[in-house]
Amino acid sequence: MRSILTAAIAVCCAVTSAHAQFLRDEEIETMLRDYTDPLLAAANLRPEDTHLYLLGDRSINAAVSGGQNIIMNTGTIIEAESPNQLKGVIAHEVGHIAGGHLTRSRGAQTAAMGTMLATMGLGMLAAVAGAPDAGVAVMSGSTQMGYATFARHTLVQESAADQAGASYLESTGQSGEGLVSFFDKLRVTEVLRDRETGSMYGDFLRSHPLSSSRIAALRQRVGSSPYRDAKDPEADVHQLEMIQAKIIGFMDSPNRVLRRYPDSDKSQPARYARSVAHFRNGVLERGLEEIDSLIEEEPDNPYFWELKGQMLFESGERERAIEPYREAVRLKPDSGLLRAGLGQALVATNRPELDEEATEQLKTALRDEPDLSMAWYQLSLVYDRAGDRPMAQLAVAEQSYAMGDYNRAREFAMRARDDLDHGGPDWRRATDIMAASESLSRDRDGGDRRSNIGLN
Repeated sequence: MRSILTAAIAVCCAVTSAHAQFLRDEEIETMLRDYTDPLLAAANLRPEDTHLYLLGDRSINAAVSGGQNIIMNTGTIIEAESPNQLKGVIAHEVGHIAGGHLTRSRGAQTAAMGTMLATMGLGMLAAVAGAPDAGVAVMSGSTQMGYATFARHTLVQESAADQAGASYLESTGQSGEGLVSFFDKLRVTEVLRDRETGSMYGDFLRSHPLSSSRIAALRQRVGSSPYRDAKDPEADVHQLEMIQAKIIGFMDSPNRVLRRYPDSDKSQPARYARSVAHFRNGVLERGLEEIDSLIEEEPDNPYFWELKGQMLFESGERERAIEPYREAVRLKPDSGLLRAGLGQALVATNRPELDEEATEQLKTALRDEPDLSMAWYQLSLVYDRAGDRPMAQLAVAEQSYAMGDYNRAREFAMRARDDLDHGGPDWRRATDIMAASESLSRDRDGGDRRSNIGLN
């Protein structure tokens, strides 16, 4: 599980946590995609048009942003008591996308602002007319009036997303009980929220206001479904438990992980979590013992091999990391993330005889993951080592553009274009980066026009 910086991170972190980062992990993303795609199809949306983002934050939250982007906090995955609960949350967010709620929310925000300003205006008139106390009282209540206008709109949207989500679950032969039980758990916390500020549920509850009537309406809808009693397949339950263990292994302190998953627990999730905890604790060989025991049981699991490669690579064992990464790619050749990991390990050995393989892996990864900044950086190192300075500069321009550093992207694209074959595909790409970077940089200087994350 790796951190990754993208152009959207600054926006997202501004409204979530100063320490939250987007994460990339092939195993987690594959599970979320498997959960999401059937629900999108049920909503008559094209799965390829919807992007999933994983935010490394222990609080419970999920969001829709910028059209068809779903953002899922790691805390939501950890706290889900079943795959059905997690699928229910996703179905709810799909309901927001299908209903066009993000666009409508902007209109509601404008209306709420109008209500607030109108109320303030009345207060000012009262003050001018000789009733200053009344005027102050009216103006002080203007914010609450504006919020009440927006809150009414939000509640309508949330209820609509509930009903739509339940329909998508039913259309795919799944129960909606998970969504009801998840909301029941949150409802208890919402009732106590005023006395327990700072709860990990707070972000979700602020953006998804619950009510007894809303939950009752959802329960009635789910209760009439022919799939009300449908159960999660055991394979799905095990998969979620493994991923929860993996996330906990990376996000909690190693000592806390080892207390939660003691050596006496020989289950696969426990060994998965302990392998990460020992690696992060600097005890690599113990971590390798745990992951090797899992590989022995499931030699065709690409994610076990990937984790072994990551553990070795990040512990400075670059040469030893290559074979586990190669095996992960062999088992899942369509993964750009796994290929990028292998390419990085190959580049890090500083062995020129491996540069051709590294270039092939990185270019293949970037065909699937064109915004993978780490892969562009590694490719720039290979080009630079080969003495191909223009291509190295173009790769740095691509990396900078993917990270949202538009001034740097434009600068390196200009340098590359000066030495690339005029009119060739690489020259045209450098020209495109220059133009796009200049436009985006100008927009940013004049006020970032991208939508903030819509927590709806």
